[in-house]
Amino acid sequence: EVQLLESGGGLVEPGGSLRLSCAASGFTFRDYDMAWVRQAPGKGPELVAFLNQGASYPKYLDSVKGRFTVSRDDAKSALYLQMNSLKPDDTAVYYCSLGYGRYVPPKNYWGQGTQVTVSL
Repeated sequence: EVQLLESGGGLVEPGGSLRLSCAASGFTFRDYDMAWVRQAPGKGPELVAFLNQGASYPKYLDSVKGRFTVSRDDAKSALYLQMNSLKPDDTAVYYCSLGYGRYVPPKNYWGQGTQVTVSL
């Protein structure tokens, strides 16, 4: 059974940083593309970052380019999202997900999520 467990969310002031982690299990992590998805209250989900197997092809939502960095550690079956220069618009629940190309993955690909709140 695929399990994706996110951690690292919290409350941070604008301009601050957070690092999200995702612990994956139940599948051969290194063989899969991975992604981070976020969903703010009342809004649809957004594909924040995509990272292919081999980590050679990261892709980002335009609004986070230059601020967020996605990475993976295949030895630890872990996915990360380093978020810098956070803005109030980044407030959302962030989900680790199996990758789905350049599209938002189906919800059954997501983990349980971790809340990120950017506010004074």
